[in-house]
Amino acid sequence: MDKIEPTLKRQLNKDENVPYPDFENMWSRMEEAGHTSAVVDSIPARVSTRRHKSWRRIAMAASLSALLAAAPVYAAIHYDWGNLLQDKGGLQAVLDQNRGQSLGQTISRDGVTLTLRTAIVDENRTVILYNLDVGKRVDTEFWDLKDLSLKDEHGKNSEGEFSYLQWDEKNQRYNGYFESDWSPQQETAKVTLTADILQLYSQQEENLQLDSSSEQVQSFQIGKDGLQKIEVKAFKQSVDKILFSSAITFDQTEAKAWAFPQITPVVQGKTLHALSGSTYGQPGDHGEYTTQQYFKRSDLPAGQTTYKLQYTKVEKNIDGPWKFDLQLSKKQMESGTIKTALNLPLESGDDNHIIEKMVVTPTQIRVAVRSKVKGFADIPYQKISLEVNGRTLEGGLYRSPKDDPYLRSYKFELPSDLVITKETPITFVGKYKVTTHQDDKIPVLLTDISNKKQTLNSEVGGYPVHWTYYMQGEDLYVETGSEDAHFGGINQTHINLGADRIIGKPVTVNFSGDGNNKAIDVYKGFKEKEASLYMFYYTTDDPDKETRVQLQP
Repeated sequence: MDKIEPTLKRQLNKDENVPYPDFENMWSRMEEAGHTSAVVDSIPARVSTRRHKSWRRIAMAASLSALLAAAPVYAAIHYDWGNLLQDKGGLQAVLDQNRGQSLGQTISRDGVTLTLRTAIVDENRTVILYNLDVGKRVDTEFWDLKDLSLKDEHGKNSEGEFSYLQWDEKNQRYNGYFESDWSPQQETAKVTLTADILQLYSQQEENLQLDSSSEQVQSFQIGKDGLQKIEVKAFKQSVDKILFSSAITFDQTEAKAWAFPQITPVVQGKTLHALSGSTYGQPGDHGEYTTQQYFKRSDLPAGQTTYKLQYTKVEKNIDGPWKFDLQLSKKQMESGTIKTALNLPLESGDDNHIIEKMVVTPTQIRVAVRSKVKGFADIPYQKISLEVNGRTLEGGLYRSPKDDPYLRSYKFELPSDLVITKETPITFVGKYKVTTHQDDKIPVLLTDISNKKQTLNSEVGGYPVHWTYYMQGEDLYVETGSEDAHFGGINQTHINLGADRIIGKPVTVNFSGDGNNKAIDVYKGFKEKEASLYMFYYTTDDPDKETRVQLQP
């Protein structure tokens, strides 16, 4: 049985909600890094118990001890984190330079020990590395700390939190990684790291007699572990691509928080994983847990493919709170930190997207870009990187807090051997431009709506677009797409205007720049024979378009 732990673990953490980036790639790297590593306890030097005759010396020692207890401790003990920091060379370099802040706090409950080892705090973020010793581990089981969060003195959670555990087979322990976008406003700050509960999960699976060639909704009763049933509908997306759209209902509400069900095809004993662009966990009309999973049709040969529903169940809870009071400092990271106000246009003549600032620390670069386009805060370029002294650093997007919805922050992890000064050449590079268009307000008229599939052809922005519509049961389905790869796709449709407007519910979840312009909307309980169909907006793709902005010197 192929382990689904990487897929499930990504959903247990709260860093990225749907839609997801390429998690399979990310989690395969985490797997290579190892789900945990050996715990090395730091043992303080033994203190002499010899009596002192001088009360003054005792008082001085007590005062000094109080000061040391209140101050952060640096030069953390060197520790082998396995591959946990595989893609975070800057963090590993900081640890090698003894610039991490030693924590050394431990909580043990029910035979499980959680130990905080090291903190790295700079202008961009706070990273805490920890160990989880759980004793003997079964391959089909894994542990997870629920709602691991950094809280200030008022109990408010920090922004941009995510965490993951990684098993270290060699040392038979977990290595843990926690990151937050919080950074002390002053040099030091008191905070609390908490987790509500520690849970042990197991992998479960049920056989599904799924017919991938059927266009009908297929329903399967589960009736165990809190899962009631699953309904699946297959859509042919292209000559060699199929979509399984599923909705899972639960008879135990709490199971929805940890089951993370997904369809997994098995061909000749090998479990296949869904393609990039698949999504999990979007709520349905009645609170169902929905998934959209894409597969290659050629990978699912008829008569040789079986289907399973894989999910997790909770085997054990160790209640919290798991709570650590910390005093964190960014003093050790001030050297090598560069903050630069920029206010540069993303491309020549573009006043709608401004690169506001850049913050360089010894472990990471962040570039903040502000949008002035109402409703569209993301920049039009899909592939973002930095060229730093001739080296290319790939970037990841962080969406800013709700109070600043038009600011986007891009993160770039530094390699361990890259040192940046104010004179280091840095260029922001954007590739693969996707442009949003709201200019097409001409409706498409759907006539003689029935169970028979019908297709209309039209031009949208000069591109040929096919509109396929049909009834299935009481629901109207509308599929859109184009053979021209430069047409990015129609985001969502609606029938009629004004007070009579009916908004279609997307069956598919498409991503800008993913090369897929096929989309499906459904209108539940539709009763008319004709409909005037409008689009909210459409996009066009220019894969070869590039912008370059010099940030320094």
